[in-house]
Amino acid sequence: MHSPFPLFVPAALRELEARGTHYLDGDAFALMARAGQAGWRCLLKHWPQALRIVVVCGPGNNGGDGYVLARHARDAGRGVRVLQIAAPATVLAQRACAEYVAAGGALEEALGDCDVIVDALFGIGLSRAVDAATAAWIDAINAHPAKVLSLDVPSGIDARSGHAAGMAILADVTVQFLARHRGLRTGMALDHCGKLELAALDLPEALWTGIAPSALAFRADALHECLPLRPRNGHKGRNGHVLCIGGDHGSGGAIVLAAQAALRSGAGLVSVATRAAHVPALLARCPEVMAHALEDGAQLPPLLERADVIAVGPGLGQGEWGRALLGAVLRSDPPRVLDADALNLLAVSNPGLRDTDIITPHPGEAARLLVCSTAEVQQDRFAAAAALQSRVGCAVVLKGAGSIVAAHGLPPAVIGAGNPGMGVGGMGDVLTGVIAALRGQGFAAPAAATIGALLHAAAGDAAALDDGERGLLPSDLLPWLRRLANPMRR
Repeated sequence: MHSPFPLFVPAALRELEARGTHYLDGDAFALMARAGQAGWRCLLKHWPQALRIVVVCGPGNNGGDGYVLARHARDAGRGVRVLQIAAPATVLAQRACAEYVAAGGALEEALGDCDVIVDALFGIGLSRAVDAATAAWIDAINAHPAKVLSLDVPSGIDARSGHAAGMAILADVTVQFLARHRGLRTGMALDHCGKLELAALDLPEALWTGIAPSALAFRADALHECLPLRPRNGHKGRNGHVLCIGGDHGSGGAIVLAAQAALRSGAGLVSVATRAAHVPALLARCPEVMAHALEDGAQLPPLLERADVIAVGPGLGQGEWGRALLGAVLRSDPPRVLDADALNLLAVSNPGLRDTDIITPHPGEAARLLVCSTAEVQQDRFAAAAALQSRVGCAVVLKGAGSIVAAHGLPPAVIGAGNPGMGVGGMGDVLTGVIAALRGQGFAAPAAATIGALLHAAAGDAAALDDGERGLLPSDLLPWLRRLANPMRR
C-alpha cells in the first residue's frame, strides 16, 4: 500500500457493491460469499490457533457476511457458535443463515468461552446510536477477554464520520471490504478499529473508475515523495524567511518552540518578534534566530515587509499587545500561518483571511470559530473541517487524532501518523513552525499544511518510539523533524 491512498464514504461503497454485483453476473450473494470468506481468511491470518469462535450476527447483510464466515470456520473443523441478535432481515442474509444452518450450524444465545468473537452486527449503513438491547451485546463483547474481529466496520461506528453516537465495538482487527472507509481514520474510530486491513474481494481495479475518493490518507512513507532533494546551488534566501510572532508575558516558550521547529524544518532565515523580557532566553536557547523586542504593534510593519511567511499565535495572548500585533499581521501581504491565540482573537472578529493562509485549530478553537460546541466538531470532523475552510477561506488543519487538512477544491487529507503522547502543551506551536517553514520553502498552502502536519506527526511517532508516549515533550520532536525532512540522496 502506497501513500497517499484513497478513502471512501458509504455512498461510494454502495456504488462499488452494485458494480461488483454486475461484474458477478448480477449475483449479489456471490459478493457476500467473497466477503465472508475474506473475513475467515483474516481471522486465520491473525489467530490461526483459534479453535473456539463466536460469530455475533445482526439482521442485515453484515450479519450475512458473518454467517458465511461461520460456515467456513465450521467446515475447517473449528468450534463455531453463532449468536443471532435479530432474525435476518434481507434476502441475502436469510440465504446465508439458511446455508449455515443447512450445513449443520446452530444458533445460540450466549457468548460463553471462546478465543475469537466476530462482530457482524452492523456494517457501513449505521449512522445512529444502537438500541438498548444491541448496546448490551456490544458491552458484553467489549468486556469479554477474547480477541475481536469486526467485519467492515466496528459496529456502532459511523463509516462516514468516524463517530459513535452510542456504544461501539472495540475491535482488535477490522477487515474492510471493497475499499478503505473514510470514517475509520479519524476521531473516535481510531480507538475502536484496532489493526485495519482491506479485502478488495478479488474485483478488477477498473470497477473503481469514476468513483472519486472522499479523502486521501497520508502516512509517514509519503514524506520521501513530498520533500524533494534541494538543489546543490541553493542558499538561505531560497529557503524562506519566516517571521514568528508571539510570546506575551508568561508564554515565551511557545514562540521559542515555533522558531526552533521552523529552523529544523528547513527555513533559511527565522526572525522572532516577542516581548523584550523573552529575548535573552530565546537567544540562549536558539542563537540562530534574529530576535526583535516588540512592546507595541507599531514596531512590527518593517519586520513584516522583510518576511516571506508569518507564523503568528503561539503565546500571543488575547490582551492589547496580542490584538495589536495580530491586527498588523492581518493588514500585511505575506502568507500567514495562524494558530493558538491568533485563532481565539479571530473567533470574535471577521477572519479576513486569504487563500494563501493556513490555520491550525484544535477542536476547541475550531468550535469557537464555528460558533458551536467542541462535541459537535468531533461528531463529524470532516464536516467541521469543510465548514471551517468555507468560513475562513483558507487551508485548515483540524488537529487531533487523525488530523484533517481541508483546502478549497481538493479532497480532505487525513494524517495517518501521530500518537496520544503528543497531547501536551506546545505541540501545536511546533506544528505552526513546521508549516510556516514549508510555506517559506515554496510549497503552496494546501501542500504545506498537509506535508507539515504529516512531518510533525511522524516526528512525534519517531520520538515516542525512543522512550514512549507518556512524558513526550514538544522539544523531543526537533531532531526528528530534521531527520525526516531529509530524504535519502539517490
